[in-house]
Amino acid sequence: MTTGSVDERTLDRLTEETAELLQVMIRNQCVNDGSIDSGHEDRSARLLRDELEGTGVDLQLFEPTPGRTSLVARYPGTDPDAPALCLMGHTDVVPVSPDGWTHDPFGGERIGDEIWGRGAVDMLNLTSSMAVAFRHVVASGIRPKGDLIYFGVADEEAGGVHGAKVLLDTEWDALRCDYVLTEFGGMSIDSPAGKSLLVTTAEKGIGWRRLKVKGRPAHGSAPLGADNALVTAAEVVRRLAEYAPPARLDELWAQRVLAMGLGEDLTARLLDPGAVEEAIRELGPMAAMHHACCHTTFSPNQIEGGVKTNVIPDEVTIEVDIRTLPGETDADVEEHLRTAIGEELMHKVESEIIHSDPSSASPSGTPLWASLERSMLAAYPEARVLPSIVTGGTDSRFFREKGVVAYGAGLLSPSIDTSEFFKRFHGHDERIDIASLRMTTRLWLDVIADLWD
Repeated sequence: MTTGSVDERTLDRLTEETAELLQVMIRNQCVNDGSIDSGHEDRSARLLRDELEGTGVDLQLFEPTPGRTSLVARYPGTDPDAPALCLMGHTDVVPVSPDGWTHDPFGGERIGDEIWGRGAVDMLNLTSSMAVAFRHVVASGIRPKGDLIYFGVADEEAGGVHGAKVLLDTEWDALRCDYVLTEFGGMSIDSPAGKSLLVTTAEKGIGWRRLKVKGRPAHGSAPLGADNALVTAAEVVRRLAEYAPPARLDELWAQRVLAMGLGEDLTARLLDPGAVEEAIRELGPMAAMHHACCHTTFSPNQIEGGVKTNVIPDEVTIEVDIRTLPGETDADVEEHLRTAIGEELMHKVESEIIHSDPSSASPSGTPLWASLERSMLAAYPEARVLPSIVTGGTDSRFFREKGVVAYGAGLLSPSIDTSEFFKRFHGHDERIDIASLRMTTRLWLDVIADLWD
């Protein structure tokens, strides 16, 4: 088992460097709303370049779309045949609703023992700690056997079109690797049987759809019998919100349930396809997350239509966040939509693909898994490390298409309540504590020290 790659004084310094870098990255406001001219990741790509300049490693900036810049830094290993490890963190963040925040969402303030701001959790804490760990390894002068790559990537929050997706197609020589560590992992499940730490080995697929609901224009002063696209769209949204496809209970689900130590009766019902729907509702604040791990989900999140108050609209657009289970295809998504919406309405709906990526997974029985497990157990010796599926999408899927093993990892301090922590993802008052920054910075260093040992 790894015994730690840095002394406590050095770790104090590196933790402070991670916190300071995180603050600046939050203040860069690389907000990605999905439009081509959002993101502005160039700000943080150049910040990271400046942080790593002087180390002597090869630094490359890639800008496939103006302003949507990613950084790749590569530290050559001593053995060209040894596996290469990539630390990947995205630099973009999702938009905010400032009125819901206690503090400035882009202030990057250090309040008590926490750093506040959009991206503090998703995932600038990891992006900054990875950069600091990478820089420390290079500065130490100790070369690992395999290449070590740092990848600060743009556009993760909107499908990777201007980031990992295009760069892995066009710049594979710069990014070539065997292993990837990225978001998100280290979530804990506490039960009477002990603590379990989840490492993401799989993720659900993305099947985002834009639904164009058709009607006929008319004067709003005489609505009787009108074919109002907005009224039809409201019914489409209602049906999508109520749609309940059956659960799929696989081995990852079984491991998660057994780790929770919920008692014989509830555990049995959570593993029973006929009883799981009601049983999940008994899981309290974590019910939604657990439900998403074993269901294809549909969330209508945007709607747009109409031209004027007195004009009955002839077209309304609904954008739906659909997350698919392993094995599901675009054809399955369309069949789900027909089932949910119904044939009598579906003839008024045109379905357009926004993003389509299948579910992906990596095996857990690898040298990287073993190093990651040893390093995580150094922080929590009594815990078990379990593979897990994540409900959101990450850039791991693009690497897995290349045959690369990718895991979502990290560590959180014991003071963080997992159910409360999940609310910070894309939510109000996003923040991370300094203790978690320290543990995660050390995790990357321990894995690097252990992997090629």
